[in-house]
Amino acid sequence: MIQDFKKEIEGLDAKAIISYVNEKWGDTAVFSTSFGIEDQVITHLLDQAGREVHIFTLETGRLFPETYKVWNRTLEKYGLPIKAYYPNTERVEKLVTEKGPSSFYHSIEDRKECCHIRKIEPLQRAIKGYKIWITGIRAEQSANREDMESVEWDEVNQIIKVHPLFHWTLQDVESFIKENNVPYNALHDKGFPSIGCQPCTRAILPGEDFRAGRWWWEDKSKKECGLHRTTN
Repeated sequence: MIQDFKKEIEGLDAKAIISYVNEKWGDTAVFSTSFGIEDQVITHLLDQAGREVHIFTLETGRLFPETYKVWNRTLEKYGLPIKAYYPNTERVEKLVTEKGPSSFYHSIEDRKECCHIRKIEPLQRAIKGYKIWITGIRAEQSANREDMESVEWDEVNQIIKVHPLFHWTLQDVESFIKENNVPYNALHDKGFPSIGCQPCTRAILPGEDFRAGRWWWEDKSKKECGLHRTTN
């Protein structure tokens, strides 16, 4: 199925890809938004395409106030239903009780445990039963993502992943946001190209890698939480 999918969208731009997914796959497709600048572009295009694709976000409980603000602005502008998925309460309670609220700073293993509880498990619930998963990934975001493809099979989650903005540059994204008056997170204007949980995200310095502000204390980390791991 994935090879047929690749052929059908070959040569299409982001708007056409989203329209195709919306028309052919409809409510069997889902889009995950973290309200970052790329995701806001896709939300805008989904609104134009006809609103068949479902949208969700992962509410980790540790988001920036600016993220909640752009979430509200997005609802006001587009009126699209965005389903919030929260971590399992018992697992969060157990983690914080046993290791404290900042265990993710202690080791990579502890950070990955927190990411799994707050993001991975809710994500698995969010995409269960869908055939297509749309993301805002761009190739130039990190060396790790350059090795990905614009369409790929996610063996871990048994779903086709589509990245409509895969070949877009940051300038492409910023221009689209400005030209279409798309609401975006104010932190992007303060040196935050990648925005996740507040305790795990900082602004980057000139010349630093796009994802240097994520889990910055992990010098040897690949700067990924596991959401976009496609193989075991």
